[in-house]
Amino acid sequence: MTTATSARLLRLLSLLQARRDWPGADLADRLRVDVRTVRRDVERLRELGYPVHATPGVAGGYRLGAGAALPPLLLDDDEAVAVAVGLRTAANGTVSGIEETSVRALAKLEQVLPARLRHRVTALNTAMIPLGGVVPVIDAEALTVIASACRDHQRLRFGYRSHNGEVTERSIEPLRLVHTGRRWYLVAFDLDRDDWRTFRVDRIDGVPDTSFRFTPREPPAEDLAAYVSRGITSAPYPHQMVLRVSASADALAEYVAPTAGTIEAIDEHTCRVRVGTNDLSVMPYYLAYWDVDFVVEEAPDEVKERLRLVADRFARAVV
Repeated sequence: MTTATSARLLRLLSLLQARRDWPGADLADRLRVDVRTVRRDVERLRELGYPVHATPGVAGGYRLGAGAALPPLLLDDDEAVAVAVGLRTAANGTVSGIEETSVRALAKLEQVLPARLRHRVTALNTAMIPLGGVVPVIDAEALTVIASACRDHQRLRFGYRSHNGEVTERSIEPLRLVHTGRRWYLVAFDLDRDDWRTFRVDRIDGVPDTSFRFTPREPPAEDLAAYVSRGITSAPYPHQMVLRVSASADALAEYVAPTAGTIEAIDEHTCRVRVGTNDLSVMPYYLAYWDVDFVVEEAPDEVKERLRLVADRFARAVV
């Protein structure tokens, strides 16, 4: 086998892991070869132990089945279990900044993980008890199912618990998972409500049930992270305001978490932020904590009045 052929096989394997079903013509186009070469490469992967299944259809296609060996990573059983457990731990936010990457890698790994190793991974995770904290613990299996459904465009059905504890059944078309640093959110089209919704994954009851595939819709926004941030920061609050702040967006981000406000850069020295609150009494002190100058651009009269009251009180205190 030539070096070029080996490299192409690795590329083919990567493509098969990235999506559930691949038409043969699409694989040929990605690999820049003809369909006959793709068929030969698929046979080579089968000879190496990868269960690549043919999918029905006029054009014909391929799907990577579960239970394959782990090359090209060349992991032994113990190493594979260690990687899976580590990815599950990272996906729950133990290591900041790699959560979304961990979920994508975990979805790929568990797709081909042999059953005997999957049982060992489950046993280890069951035996480990994390020290409690303020960050909600998310079931890694639920995250993997959701991530796979986003990738494969499969509908999901699950029970969803609202902030007041009421549980409703939801049937959705998942788009993307977004991690804010403390929580996981799922952006999806709610079929019953005929609109886009953002779901907190820790409020999903158990592991969602997968259904048939769907044709992806136009996303609700180009920047889904900003879309989620807007939805979970100011939108749920009855008292909202927009401020122009005399600080860069990066500098203000040290004070304002993605779940607390939406920051928009104006220039390198100025930014705009939208924030909201349930309790007017705490807002002035929260803004004072930023230790930067700002101008109120938009706010209800009661918010402005509260800021004036607190400002006058502090001014009288230093006379």
